[in-house]
Amino acid sequence: MPELHANPDWRGPLPTATGSITFVDALQMMHDSPDLRPIGRIAEASNASFLCEITSGLQVIYKPTRGELPLWDFPEGSLAAREVAAYLVSDVLALGVVPPTILRDGPAGEGAVQLWIQHEGVQRAVDLVNTSNDVLRRLALFDAIINNGDRKGGHILPLADGRVLGVDHGVTFSTEPKLRTVLWAWRGEPFSDEERDALTRGLQMLSVGGTLRATLAPLLHATEIEALLQRLSTLRAADRFPEPTPDWPPLPWPLV
Repeated sequence: MPELHANPDWRGPLPTATGSITFVDALQMMHDSPDLRPIGRIAEASNASFLCEITSGLQVIYKPTRGELPLWDFPEGSLAAREVAAYLVSDVLALGVVPPTILRDGPAGEGAVQLWIQHEGVQRAVDLVNTSNDVLRRLALFDAIINNGDRKGGHILPLADGRVLGVDHGVTFSTEPKLRTVLWAWRGEPFSDEERDALTRGLQMLSVGGTLRATLAPLLHATEIEALLQRLSTLRAADRFPEPTPDWPPLPWPLV
């Protein structure tokens, strides 16, 4: 299980349907629970996604690999692993913008299992995007790092305490530039010291022999890990948020 980095602002207990839980406890329960009991299906999801209960009524989202629709630009059956890789990058870089996510067996076979988060709703997320609220900067940086091809407003979870998390990270880590996001408000702006620190940490952890490289190896192709390293290096050298390019649509559709 990956080590969590102390950050009292961004690593505090997470709100769930039954109360709150720490990152560490959530990961432990998600790993250890013998069963995932489906209680509903996420109808609007493009791939099979189920709301499930585990130990003590804790709720999770379960996305089985066998329920993934094939995509022309991503290897078949790879989206669940990318969801987990996105969480690991968020964790190791101490960004804290992805709910605890693991890869494990379930009723329909192996898939991504992510803690279900009690949040403030899509309209609150849209309001934050429309007002370019700086609370979204961490998520904007994270998307640039993982090459997120689908950051919609509905993939943003504002929490009551002011934190913001992101979900739905299946179309990430491509070796081709695919950044497509609603979070362009900071394009061209210099990074803060905290953002520089996150990039530097990522470069160190992805170096040959680094812990993040070893952790991502079972989840991503070696070329995708090298592309991640190159993005971190490019962002750190530029020292500013990226700009859209004419070679790829900058916005997802639909936007929410």
